[in-house]
Amino acid sequence: MNEAPRLEAVTPDNVALACAIKVAPEQEAFVAPVVSSLAEAYASYATAWPRLVYAGDEPVAFVMGGFDPHAEIEFFRCGIWRLNVAAARQGSGYGRFAAEAVLDEGRRRGADRATVLWKPGGHGPEGFYRRLGFEPTGQEFAGQVVGAIALT
Repeated sequence: MNEAPRLEAVTPDNVALACAIKVAPEQEAFVAPVVSSLAEAYASYATAWPRLVYAGDEPVAFVMGGFDPHAEIEFFRCGIWRLNVAAARQGSGYGRFAAEAVLDEGRRRGADRATVLWKPGGHGPEGFYRRLGFEPTGQEFAGQVVGAIALT
């Protein structure tokens, strides 16, 4: 990272910049586009936590956490719902920064565990999440692997 990243809420002033973040073409099958994630955040406004990662004045990643301590499905109580790092900015630490921001927010809210779901596949995010410390739980949801990490 050339510039220290910072996290900002998605607002009317930066929503178009958020929607312009695109992952590498071979990754598109593994993560929803930012515009779809923002529609989901709008519909789940009470539990979704959409944020942009900036390097200087440039948004380089989008992350959306989900926080619902009363969710019926345990792995939807605290976790990473989406992570999109601009193709040209991957491998520079911005994805790790974004993921750790969600984990820090989970800790701040009193969660002791966070989850993430990923589609298996060669260009998918499994290796990234495993390097962060997420481990498969043995559960699957809608064809995705459920991974978890302790926050304590």
